[in-house]
This record gives sequence, structure tokens and C-alpha cells, in this order.
Amino acid sequence: MKETAGPVRWWILTLLGVAELLGMSLWFTATAVSEDLGARWALSPTGTGWLSTAVNLGFVAGTAAAAVLNLADVIRSRLYFAAAAALAALANAGVLLAPGFAEAVALRFATGFFLAGVYPPAMKMAATWFRSARGLAIGTIVGALTVGKAMPYLLKALPDAGADTVIVGASTGALAAGVLVLVLYREGPHAFRRGPFSWGLAARVVRHRETRLATAGYLGHMWELYAMWAWVPAYLAASSEAAGHGGAYVEVASFGALAAGGLGCVWGGLVADRIGREKLVNRAMAISGLCCLLAGIVFGQEFVLVVAVTLVWGFFVVADSAQFSALVTEVAPAEAAGTALTLQTCAGFLLASLTVQGIPWVAEAIGWRWAFSLLALGPVAGIHAINRLRRGAPGRSGPVPR
Repeated sequence: MKETAGPVRWWILTLLGVAELLGMSLWFTATAVSEDLGARWALSPTGTGWLSTAVNLGFVAGTAAAAVLNLADVIRSRLYFAAAAALAALANAGVLLAPGFAEAVALRFATGFFLAGVYPPAMKMAATWFRSARGLAIGTIVGALTVGKAMPYLLKALPDAGADTVIVGASTGALAAGVLVLVLYREGPHAFRRGPFSWGLAARVVRHRETRLATAGYLGHMWELYAMWAWVPAYLAASSEAAGHGGAYVEVASFGALAAGGLGCVWGGLVADRIGREKLVNRAMAISGLCCLLAGIVFGQEFVLVVAVTLVWGFFVVADSAQFSALVTEVAPAEAAGTALTLQTCAGFLLASLTVQGIPWVAEAIGWRWAFSLLALGPVAGIHAINRLRRGAPGRSGPVPR
């Protein structure tokens, strides 16, 4: 299949990648400075966990509202993205002015709510420029998102950086992301049909078997992903302390563990376009599931070994993420692609909220050594769902035509 639009599509992909990186840098800002905020409001580890969980729950609420109202399929994507990025940036910056913990959690919820207009629309926008190499394109978007979510830890590693530096820096970046997309983005030659509003569109997506199975695989992936991202800094700090190394380089190692996923997403897109999405996601989930167990085995060992495991884990834990989304754009009804993506992410982030909030509780009960082992259940369930999808549509296991 000959792709139209030539080199323009790569410029658009670069634009969307930069915008996604800047916009999604808001996600872990409060988590990266949780010690500062926790000291401000005298929070327990479970309390600080709500600074992450609130974003997930807000994102779930935002995607649910967007799915019911068909926002991703009835509003022009660049307008939707730009407005959502600006509102998310303002909500995130408001944490610095919050008079108390409850208000901060509410603002983190609002940040997640508005980010629902940044993540799914960006994947749909990229897909309008790519029919072949769609796995690579969406993988690049999710890779940019991954690096963006790691950015607060890099900001925190700057000399004398505190909550102000991290939160204001990320909010400024998100505002810039909205402006970039609003001014420079144009829809591609493979645009999805925009239909009229329909209350039944979301229900139609839910009834669609292939979309359900692709989403079920994504749920297994999400059971693991955000809990790993949110709590690997705490795990690294605990492991370093257990080994008697102190807390040196934990922020840099945390950034590396998350940012490695950026490369993983691009690798996943390249491989998926060659061997098929289902094969790629199964392999990535198998490796990341194994890393859930390896994290316990290497805990308290030499820091370089622990970091190596988390880098491999960070690479593979998200290498498959974009391919679940690409699967949905390929199997869902064309006029409901945006709603299908939104529903998929809504369900995934709702499930992720449970593990993000649950992992510190498990760590308090049994310690950080084996706290992550429970996450291995997600990849097992995800692989089972994708195998059912492959059996139901054997032709889908091959590569995408070029």
C-alpha cells in the first residue's frame, strides 16, 4: 500500500510527539515532589498515593464523559487538544496555591480530567496521517507520552529544584503544547469520518467483539503499567537503602526507568508493523510480567543491578501500549474510532487506579521487595485475551500491509 502525504506526515508526527511529551509531563508532577507536598500536609504514604490516584480517577471521569458525549468524534481534534492542554496546565499549577490536601487532590483530579483531551485525541490525530506504519506512528506518540511522564523526575533532579520548579515547569510546557497543536496541526489524508452525536455510539463499541478483546488485553497491560511508573521511585529508594547505599541517584534512575519506555514504544511500533500487533504485545507482556518477579529477586542487591532490571522493565512495560490503541483503530467501526480509543483508555485507567493506590498498601504490609509481584497477574490475563482475539481472527496476527 502506497502512503500519501510524503514527508509531511513525519513533520506532523514530530509535532504531535513534542506536544504529547509536553502535555503529559503534568501527570506525575505531584508524585515527583510527593515528599515536599507530604511534609506540607503531614501525609502518610497512602495519603501521598492519592496525589497519583486522583489523576487516574480524573482521567477516567474525563474519558467516560468524552465517550458518552462522542467528543473525540464530533469536535475537531486540534481544538479539543489545545483547550484540554490549557485547562490541565492551569489545574496542575493550582496545586501550589491549594490551601489544603483535599483541595490539592481535587486539582489533581481536574488535571487528569482535562488530560483526557490530550492523550486519546493525539493518537487519533497521528492515525489520520498513517495507514501503513501506523504502529510506529502511534508508538512514537505513546513513547513521547512516556518520556513526558518521566520529565518531572528529571526536573526534580536539577540542583535546588523543589515543588515550584517541577509544577510550574510542567504547566508551562503543557500550555506550549496546546499552542503548538492549535497553530500548526492539520488533519491527514486518512481522516476518520465525523458523524453526528449519538447516545448509542459507546454502547455499539462495547458490543463489538474484536474491540472488547483488544481492550481486555489493554486492561491486563494497564494493571501493571501505572503502578510500576508511580512507585518505581519508592522501590528504588527502598532497595538502595536496604543495600546501604543511601538515596543517591534515585531520581535519575527513576527518570531512566520511565524514559526507557520511550524507546520501547518506538521499538514496539517497528516490530509490530513487521510481525503483527498481537505477537508483539504478547512478547512485551511476557517480559514485563517476568520483571515484576525479578524486581523482588534483585531487591537490596547492588544498585546497578537493580537499575538494570528497572530499565529493562521500563522498556517493555510500555512497548506494547500503543499497539493496543493501534489495534482498536483497525478493528473498531470507523465512525467510532475516537470513542473506542476513549473507552479503552477510560477502562484501563480505572483499573490502573486500583493498583496505583493498592501498591503502597501492599508495600506497607509485606515490604517493597515483593510488592510488585502482584502486578504479574495483569500480563497473564492480557496475553489470554489477545490469544482469544488471534483465534477469532487468524489473519490479524500478520504484519500490516505496506
